[in-house]
Amino acid sequence: MADSSGAQTFVPEPLLVTENAVAKVRSLVDEEGNPDLKLRVYVTGGGCSGFQYGFAFDEACGEDDARIEREGVTVVVDSMSYPYLVGARLDYQEGLQGSKFTVENPNASSTCGCGSSFSI
Repeated sequence: MADSSGAQTFVPEPLLVTENAVAKVRSLVDEEGNPDLKLRVYVTGGGCSGFQYGFAFDEACGEDDARIEREGVTVVVDSMSYPYLVGARLDYQEGLQGSKFTVENPNASSTCGCGSSFSI
């Protein structure tokens, strides 16, 4: 994208969504039988380290939501969570400790052992 001076401007994607996360979201949406569902990723206060990640399915999209669309799957981030998630990576992992969505966040100065809580 170029601005009025002709210089290239870079708008960072708020969240990089991995192939594993796309596949899991698609699978869950298909199970529900509602193609309007979007995965909402958000940040709330609390958790061991001060902030924690939340995930929910939502049909609605707010005017100020950032939308990341990839391979027919939509992930939305609200305007309050957006600054905390710019440049982060959303993944879905399956392992011995269970299956879950995870966020690798370069903005976090520390994370807790559970991986769902962080501080800035």
